[in-house]
Amino acid sequence: MIVVLKQALLITSFVVIMMLLIEYINVQTRGIWQRVLRQSRSGQILLGALLGATPGCLGAFTAVSLYSHRSLSFGALVATMIATTGDEAFVLFSMVPAQAVLLTVILFLVALVAGWSTDSLFKRQDRFLEREDHELELHDEDACYCFSAAAIVPQLRAITFPRALLIGIFGGLLFMLLTGLLGGPGLDWKKITFTGGAMFALFVILTVPDHFLERHLWEHVIKRHLVRIFLWTFGVLLAVHYLDAYIDVQAWIHANLLLVLIIAVLVGVIPESGPHLVFVTLFAQGALPFSVLLANSIVQDGHGTLPLLAVSREAFLWLKLVNIAFGLLLGGVGLYLVP
Repeated sequence: MIVVLKQALLITSFVVIMMLLIEYINVQTRGIWQRVLRQSRSGQILLGALLGATPGCLGAFTAVSLYSHRSLSFGALVATMIATTGDEAFVLFSMVPAQAVLLTVILFLVALVAGWSTDSLFKRQDRFLEREDHELELHDEDACYCFSAAAIVPQLRAITFPRALLIGIFGGLLFMLLTGLLGGPGLDWKKITFTGGAMFALFVILTVPDHFLERHLWEHVIKRHLVRIFLWTFGVLLAVHYLDAYIDVQAWIHANLLLVLIIAVLVGVIPESGPHLVFVTLFAQGALPFSVLLANSIVQDGHGTLPLLAVSREAFLWLKLVNIAFGLLLGGVGLYLVP
């Protein structure tokens, strides 16, 4: 139980640090990466795949907003959702980084093909938006002057509750890493990465203005994601731990590969981060073939498509059908080639 708890804490910490980093970069660049490559259909598909390859939900949310403004084609939206794995991407990079890079590259290439194929089939690009007029907030007005040496001391003197709590959280994480309470007594590249990430998080928390800290870090990363990610991660790790103690999970999976593939694809339809961690965890432990993880990753998009339900339920349905087709096709081919 303690081992599982420590592993869940490490994974959750890595996820939150990476989310913080992406929020920081996005606001510092004032979202300029959101506005490039819009001039051509091919450029839109490439932009969609790049947004999807960005870990977390930010790229997917951006793509939905651009699609709702008719700045991205439906094929580009499909490319985004195939390339993205939502918050699970952070977990993958924390558990199996080499395989996570490989999966990201494959999903990116599949996304380009799927996006081009979809736009070739769906000629009427506005068909899903004819009765819709939605706008999603991207914080385009934000201008964060996120490092002002003169402001650091005054901000700490008038410290807010969110800033104090975040300093306590990441200061405690750094202490546990340096003392070996987390990550063990040794020093490897993972522990160095976690320690560096915790130091970066503290730097951001100490230096950013109250607006950025409360709107982006506290409201978005901490309140929306932290508890949910930890509970899902801990729950999945604990369930797999006890299942492995009583059942030969790897043997059962390999005896029912086609059924597991279908389950992975169906679970991928759920527009929520969390359920998919089962497949990430099983793969990281060597119990699940890469092709099944690939199929699940193609279909699932974390909670990136939740805003799409508000924009167009018809678009959501067709997007999932396209992704299911690609997921079953590539997952099935993968199982056939590497059973």
